[in-house]
Order: sequence, then C-alpha cells, then structure tokens
Amino acid sequence: MSFVLPYGQHRFTEINVDDEPGPGGAYHHYTIGKAGEALLSPYSVIPFQNGPVKEAGQNGVFIEDLLSICRHRLQCFQAGEFACRENALALTKIEEALHWLNHRTADRQARNVEGTTQK
Repeated sequence: MSFVLPYGQHRFTEINVDDEPGPGGAYHHYTIGKAGEALLSPYSVIPFQNGPVKEAGQNGVFIEDLLSICRHRLQCFQAGEFACRENALALTKIEEALHWLNHRTADRQARNVEGTTQK
C-alpha cells in the first residue's frame, strides 16, 4: 500500500506512506521527495521503529529523533537572520511534544513495560 500524506499549501515535496499499519496501528515506512516524483527519486526514506525494541530489536528511528532534528534546525534559524515569532512558536510546540513523549517513556520505564507491547 502506498498513499500520499496531505499537508499545507506551497509545498514542493511529497510524503508517501509505503507500508501497512503495524503494532499500535501506526505506519513505519515513509518516503519524502520532490512532489510527483517522491517514489522515483526520493530525498529520504524514513524507517520508523517497527514493534517494541525488547521484542523486535531496534530497527528504525523514533518520533523523538525527527522532532530533535526539527528542534535543532529551528534553534539554528532562531540564532541567525531568520529568527521570527513563528519559528519561536513552532520551536516551543516541538519542545512541548518532546517533553510529553519523554514523560510517557519515563512512566513506561517506571512501570517496567518500556520496549514491550504492554500498556
């Protein structure tokens, strides 16, 4: 199965979802490339972790990894000539998202279920 994720206006890239949902109902394989050509000549292929690490081993990246990249990129813009309110707000929301994902992980670690399919 492959489909294109819709998103905002004035985009020059396309994001394709290239697999079926797995554990938890999430997809795990994305391709990003030039609009209309993403599958033919991708800029990047992103394989997410598929299954709990303790059960499937580490086999992909995590949401936190990509958010950390976006946070760093916005921090760099904010330290340079492209600093603006919109970047600052986006940076705040990314940091908030990372906070809550890390909170979830800490809770799962405290309950000794992190890396497993247990809730």
